[in-house]
Amino acid sequence: MGIPRLITNNLAPLTLIAAIWAYFQPAAFLIFDGSILGIKVFLALFAITMFALGIVLQPTELKETLRHPGQIGLGVLTQYTVMPLLGFAAAWLGNLPPELALGFVIVGCAPGAMASNVIVYLAGGAVAFSIALTTVATILSPLLTPALVQWLGGAFLPIEFWPLMKTILLTVLLPLLLGMLVRRFLGGTLQQAGQIAPAAAAIAIVIICSFAVAKNQARIAEVGILVILLVILVNALGYLVGWLLARWYGFDARHQLTLAIEIGMQNAGLGVALALAHFSPITALPGALFAVWCILTAAGASAWLRRNTAVNNTNERGSA
Repeated sequence: MGIPRLITNNLAPLTLIAAIWAYFQPAAFLIFDGSILGIKVFLALFAITMFALGIVLQPTELKETLRHPGQIGLGVLTQYTVMPLLGFAAAWLGNLPPELALGFVIVGCAPGAMASNVIVYLAGGAVAFSIALTTVATILSPLLTPALVQWLGGAFLPIEFWPLMKTILLTVLLPLLLGMLVRRFLGGTLQQAGQIAPAAAAIAIVIICSFAVAKNQARIAEVGILVILLVILVNALGYLVGWLLARWYGFDARHQLTLAIEIGMQNAGLGVALALAHFSPITALPGALFAVWCILTAAGASAWLRRNTAVNNTNERGSA
């Protein structure tokens, strides 16, 4: 196994280790703290994750999935209703300070995470459906995410729509389209790029989230338990509601599993990048914690599902 694949396959433990390191040794992650250059660096890091997604997108899989627009439409509608409402409810019921409350709203209004595609694959879900949901939700995010943040987050702080939209266009949509364009010219190096791109995205997400943890080290000690509990609750309810709604929609088991993962896993890295670029550092805290937690829960669940599937297959062969 090469180093890029090793990094990609171990995103969960790497994220956890880096977050713990950032908490106990914050200076190591605060190199550009407080500078305009630092903000640009972190936005560039996030743009790398979107560029990587554009490179690894399989056009044939995407085209096949796009033949079922009804499923995709239901999935995207669920993504942009369930999680924004859960984020807002956590902020409201938690009686949090305005900056921290806004952080939960931003997390809820983000599109699905790129890492969810990997988790769906590992868990045995519908990969093409997962990629389609992530892609469509990401393409719509320059419009929907700022609009939802302005609407729901306006209950806590004044929100400007256009600066958020501009940031998402430059760090999400443009890099995604560039990645898809570059993919067409990679030729024989496409397979190698398909391994390097997810690893680069994983490293970028680890650095972004660790910086947010380091920047909020003192605040975590003050409000950590409540915030962590709310993060756990929002993540768990996202999985549960996604699963139940998929069953209500009449999805088969693989698509039901996929929608649950897609709803529960948010692109919290985008939330952190937006918070660092437009709001106070404490606003980035919920996104950083959510990124760490949702990757851990999803990776753990996929490992359990793989083991369970392997055991069932072995039992079936034994009884045949």
